[in-house]
Amino acid sequence: MPRWGLLVEQNLGFGGQRRVWSGGVVDHVDGTREEALEVLRQRAEEYRPVHPTSPKRRRLYRERDGFVLVLDGAWQSFHCRFTVIEQLYDSAERKPVSQPEAVPRPPDDREPEQDPRPEPGHPLPPAPMPPTSPASPPAEPRAWDAGVPEVPSWLNRPRPS
Repeated sequence: MPRWGLLVEQNLGFGGQRRVWSGGVVDHVDGTREEALEVLRQRAEEYRPVHPTSPKRRRLYRERDGFVLVLDGAWQSFHCRFTVIEQLYDSAERKPVSQPEAVPRPPDDREPEQDPRPEPGHPLPPAPMPPTSPASPPAEPRAWDAGVPEVPSWLNRPRPS
């Protein structure tokens, strides 16, 4: 069954020069494309975008792959695009890795090599502990100024008393 992403694209930021067109997947739907479009329509009808903060009018339009929400603000109009996109790949999902089958090797005349790994049930001996040195006394805590002089050297003035 295909997995569909619900993509929302909108303007972020403030001011004419600092506004950025940004998109993000707000949800996923496992099912048919029509089911994903229906969920997306519900999201688009309820969506509260960043701009405008208090819209005067909202209009929702349908397009081939989703919807466009047009909002009239106090001074200008803004729009948000809602699109259904099919997810083909996700690097964060873990898929079960099938183990390759062991291919039998033809017998040869060589002696089998010793396996450096121990057999199951025979644990490795514990590693020797490194020699310990006597504990040194803790260092004296540094002053609050971390060694910064009261009067910087570049000032070339005597220290106040």
